[in-house]
Amino acid sequence: MNQERPSLVSLLIKLMKLRVIVLLQITAICAILVHDSLARYELIDIERTWFDTIWTSFITLIGGTLSAGGSNAINMWYDRDIDTKMRRTQHRPLPMGHLQPKTVLLFGVFISIAGSSLFFLLHWKAAFWSFFSVGFYVFIYTMWLKRRTPQNIVIGGAAGATPPLIGWAGAAADSINSMNPLDLGSPIPWMLFALIFFWTPPHFWALALYRSGEYAKANVPMMNEVKGAKRTVTESKFYCGGLFLLGSVPCFWPESGLPLLWAFVAGGLTIWYAQSVWQIDVNEPLDANGRMPKAAKSFFRSLAYLGAMFFSLVVISFIPPTWLGIFGPLA
Repeated sequence: MNQERPSLVSLLIKLMKLRVIVLLQITAICAILVHDSLARYELIDIERTWFDTIWTSFITLIGGTLSAGGSNAINMWYDRDIDTKMRRTQHRPLPMGHLQPKTVLLFGVFISIAGSSLFFLLHWKAAFWSFFSVGFYVFIYTMWLKRRTPQNIVIGGAAGATPPLIGWAGAAADSINSMNPLDLGSPIPWMLFALIFFWTPPHFWALALYRSGEYAKANVPMMNEVKGAKRTVTESKFYCGGLFLLGSVPCFWPESGLPLLWAFVAGGLTIWYAQSVWQIDVNEPLDANGRMPKAAKSFFRSLAYLGAMFFSLVVISFIPPTWLGIFGPLA
């Protein structure tokens, strides 16, 4: 019996990989909420109303979804030859023959440019980082790094780490007058950028370990396929150490306005996540599908960890500084 062809709308949604985009957009919205909360407590020198917050979040949500979705579509267009070789990707629209490559490419280019351009409604720096993210993901990661080096996901992770920069730049539009795109008026967005950047390798390598062998079939030099599972787990532990140090931002940058409470919460959550990385046993028996169960556990915990980190930061930023006492801002 022939399988019914999916609708065009459902195919386009699959190209955009909306389930992946959700977590990226959460990090951008959280950056906006943290910025505006600190502004209301006068820890950032800018006035922000709730209408400002809602408007910035709306543009960020639409623009970010389109730009990231377009990037994913272009990625599927370029990787259509290797997607047929991996179980995880062989049911995508192009391997299934549901769409023509030219259609996918035009769709991806159009919505990625349209989405990034929307950010000009907020600030040119928000648009700059959106275009940077699209370009880096498509040209640097997809076309250059992915098939050439086991450090592909490490360097390429910079593309997925930009949403907090975009959200913060949009929220801080009235206070960042410098022409330097790196100057966002605060170290906080760069701390959030670093958080995602350090989180990406152990997150993605856990998935690669869990699905060991699939990337090798597609000739993609993932770390575990090239350097081995033991080396991959060891490097993942180093990135967990970097994540733990990021929780000390209130101590290193007291002028950021982040309360000391964040250091304790971030440290506790990172220890909870790092525990799953330390528990990965490269010698454990594989499951019925030839996969590594503890690597799967670490992968799914990494998703919960990133969401918990951003959500906790938002909650802490909403607590009045006078309530925090010695756990409040150090500046």
